[in-house]
Amino acid sequence: MVNWDFLLDITKRLVEIGREKRETPPVYEVEPFKHYFDREGNLKYDELDEYDGKFTRREILTRYLLVNVVLDQGPDIVGVRELLKEVTTSLYRKEIRIFHRPTDFFNELNISIDEMISKHNSIKEIRAEKWALENKSSPSKYNLFFTQSMRGIVSTKQVLDYAIHRWGVPLAMFLLLEKDLNSKCESSPQVLVDHLESHSSAEIMSQQLKDNERYGLGSAIGYKGCHLFAKLYVSTFGLVKHRKDDKGWTGISYEVPLDSNAGRVLFRTGFLLELATLKDYEKWNVIQKGKGKGGVNYIRVTNIRGKKVKGISTDSEFFHDYLVVVREYLKMGKPRSMEIQRVPNLLIYKLNKDGYDFSVGDFDDGLMYIGTKYCYNHDEPKCEDCPLNDVCQGYNKDNTLIKNYRT
Repeated sequence: MVNWDFLLDITKRLVEIGREKRETPPVYEVEPFKHYFDREGNLKYDELDEYDGKFTRREILTRYLLVNVVLDQGPDIVGVRELLKEVTTSLYRKEIRIFHRPTDFFNELNISIDEMISKHNSIKEIRAEKWALENKSSPSKYNLFFTQSMRGIVSTKQVLDYAIHRWGVPLAMFLLLEKDLNSKCESSPQVLVDHLESHSSAEIMSQQLKDNERYGLGSAIGYKGCHLFAKLYVSTFGLVKHRKDDKGWTGISYEVPLDSNAGRVLFRTGFLLELATLKDYEKWNVIQKGKGKGGVNYIRVTNIRGKKVKGISTDSEFFHDYLVVVREYLKMGKPRSMEIQRVPNLLIYKLNKDGYDFSVGDFDDGLMYIGTKYCYNHDEPKCEDCPLNDVCQGYNKDNTLIKNYRT
């Protein structure tokens, strides 16, 4: 039987931590967009629909955030975001306005690549030592250039591959949306925003962001990235324009962006083991025995998508509330079973019924904070200082959950 009280307790702690330690890309530091924010770094919401060139600020910011999540791969999120910020600023200083004019990126591809290499080298000098210390690795292995392969996301030295696949694909999407609208003799100052909000929920939008036949980003983005974008668009920056009063575009209308930090924290604390057994996770290839660094077990948390919670009655109050979440918020039809990756949405919905106003974004920010500050991806995390240590199963009952598993 699922211990719902345990799951609600962990969820409440995580959303509270996430609300306090909100993790936000530093867009206010990007020189071309600084005027979108006040001196304290707060977005000027009353000016979002003002024009910046032929597009609104809302549109340009949305474009930047989408490229941000496509790039948001690899071991150092801070470095990745710094790279995007520095390259964008440098290109705009050269009047290569890639978010206003996506063709600039391709027309000046040589300059774009030069800037990526230059800024990467500068960031590596600053970040590599700290990154290596935190990850028990070598500074020489520090690399922010990633691409897609048969083995998934891998480090690459071929900057052209990275530039076209990671930067070029989303920029080409913006260009295609513009051209398709122009072919109808129409125009819009927020073509991407209009496209995104043509979907009935943020969850459906996030899936179409990858899978849409015409506009989908395909292998350039993973489902984690799609859900991260939904989080940034709906919760972190609050950019929803047309559907503000629609349940499908609120804080529980998209799934958790399941990355390595999320998988590690949810597994070690025992959260995931309340929903299925270790054997289930091994059968589903979520746990890959001996495939982790140093021969330990590897947690591939993205493989839980679509997997069912064990031992849940469809007559229970929790399943009834789950139906509400899936039908009214995610807008994914009427489910016959409970899927593991949607349990956080259910738990946050339950908390909000008691008067709170938490979001999936808060939950994810809590996971990010714990995963990057305490629950390191090696066998010596900072458990004694972790704010979840009194409820963590790995710390209190079964240390093998920490010692024998990596993400």
